[in-house]
Amino acid sequence: MTRSLVTGGSGYFGSLLVQRLRTAGHRVRVLDVNDADDRPADVELVQGDIRDAGTVAAALDGIDVVFHNVAQVPLAKDHQLLRTVNVDGTRLLLEHAARLGVGKVVHTSSSAVFGIPAANPVLPSTVPSPVEAYGHAKLAAEWACLDAVSRGLDVSIVRPRTILGHGRLGIFGILFDWIADGADVVVLGDGSNRYQFVHADDLADVCLLASQRSGPMIVNAGSDRFGTMRESLESLCRHAGTGSQVRSLPARATSLAMQAAAGMRIAPFAPYHWIMYSKSLWFDIDHARDALGWQPRYSNEEMFAASYDWFVANRAITEQAGASHHRTTAKQGALRAVKWAMQHPPR
Repeated sequence: MTRSLVTGGSGYFGSLLVQRLRTAGHRVRVLDVNDADDRPADVELVQGDIRDAGTVAAALDGIDVVFHNVAQVPLAKDHQLLRTVNVDGTRLLLEHAARLGVGKVVHTSSSAVFGIPAANPVLPSTVPSPVEAYGHAKLAAEWACLDAVSRGLDVSIVRPRTILGHGRLGIFGILFDWIADGADVVVLGDGSNRYQFVHADDLADVCLLASQRSGPMIVNAGSDRFGTMRESLESLCRHAGTGSQVRSLPARATSLAMQAAAGMRIAPFAPYHWIMYSKSLWFDIDHARDALGWQPRYSNEEMFAASYDWFVANRAITEQAGASHHRTTAKQGALRAVKWAMQHPPR
C-alpha cells in the first residue's frame, strides 16, 4: 500500500487530493497547521508548521509519495510570510524528503510564475516572469524543487491555471453571491481577454498521474475548452438565471481602485487580481496529454456552472470561519456597497 503525505491537506485542493488518494487505496497522512472538520478518521494528521523541522520530519516518516500543497495564498498581506512558508517551507520539506528516502514529490505551483506572458499559449519552455510577490515566491519554490532534482530527488512540478470546482470559494464566493442575488458583475475593459481555468478534479488527475510517473517533469494544467473572460461570466449568468448581467468598467481606473481598496484593507483583493483580471493567459497542454495521457473533463463554462450550483446549495455555510481561504467566501467589506449598486443598475 502506497503511503502518501498531503501537505496543506486541510485546504480546498488538499482535501480533494486526500479523498482521491483514499479512493485509490493509499494510506494518507496530512500535514497542516489546521485540522479539517471533514477529515476522515483513517487519515492521520500531523498538525504543525511546514517551517518547523521536527514537524516536517515527523510528517515524512515512512512516506512514499508527497503531494506538496502548503502555500500562503495571494491574499496574504505579509510578504515575509509568503517567502518563509512558500519558499523556506518547501526547501525544508525537500531536504527532509531526500534524507528520508521519499520516492516521489509532486509540487503544486501556480500559473502566477508567468505574470503577464509576452505570448500565448504558454508552453513548458516559456520562461517564467512573475509580476507580484506571490508569483515570485512560487517561482522561488520551483527553483528549490529543481535544486532538489539536481541532487537526485524525484520531483515533478504541476502548474495549474486558476482553480474552480465544487466548494471552491474565496474570491469566487463573492462572484457567486452577487450573481445569486441578481447583482451585475464586471469585467475590466471589454472582457475580450482569453482566460483559462482548471477544474480541481482535473488538476487532481494530473497530480496523481504525475506521482505515478518516474522521473521529474513540469506540467502546465488547464482546460482545453475556454474563451474570453466575458464569455465565461456571461455563460454563468445565463446558467444562474437571476437577471445578473456582465458590465464593463474601465480597466486602468478600476485596477487602481482595486489596489487602493486593498491597501486600505476594505476589499479582499490581491495584486494578482488587479494585474491579471483583464489580461490573457492560457496554457498549451499537449505535453500533459502526451506524457501523462491526461485529458481535462471540464470546460470553463461547465466548471463555473458546477461551482456556482454547489455554492447555491451550500450557501448557508459558505461564510463560516474555516481552515482555508479557498473553502470559505472572502469577506466582502466595501464591496457590499458596490454589490447594492450593481443590484440597482440604470437600465
